[in-house]
Amino acid sequence: MPRPTKQQIDDEILETAATLFARHGFKETSIQRIADAVGYSKTGLLHRYPTKESLEQAVVERGLRGIREVADEVAALPHGPARDRAAITSIARLAIDCPGIVSLLLAGLAGSDMAAALESIGAVVFEIFGADPETDPIRAVRVIGALGALAVAGVALREKPLAISVGDLIDVSYDALGHERPTPQ
Repeated sequence: MPRPTKQQIDDEILETAATLFARHGFKETSIQRIADAVGYSKTGLLHRYPTKESLEQAVVERGLRGIREVADEVAALPHGPARDRAAITSIARLAIDCPGIVSLLLAGLAGSDMAAALESIGAVVFEIFGADPETDPIRAVRVIGALGALAVAGVALREKPLAISVGDLIDVSYDALGHERPTPQ
């Protein structure tokens, strides 16, 4: 079996750290806990990320990069159901590939001890969906609900595949945004 690349190791560390930060919060997640979860020594982990704060920053940057890619994919579409569906589809792929990042994003939107660090990601998410929490809190809650469905299902599908498709996952999340699904013809 070939040795993992540096990028694969970093991806595993960042995904695991994101999952643990989402589940336990930044303050309650120690470097040792992350090292144990990825099967590395604390010293080895600190060699890659010299502080917990540098690891947090790398996790946030990875999440921001992923959500900006989604924003770029849907930027040409006007706000509305078609854009929402395209965004949900792209975020579903992200949730399946990186459930920890999406879980952390949801934790940040819902108010975690990393909320300030994740604020830039939340701003991009709300822009993608044309939601302003100040002027339209119901829409903002719908966006959070749609992302919650993606995050929870993404983790569940990764840990124990269910008899549902990615399309079903997208439909459930799209429903959370309050849109009517087109009737089959």
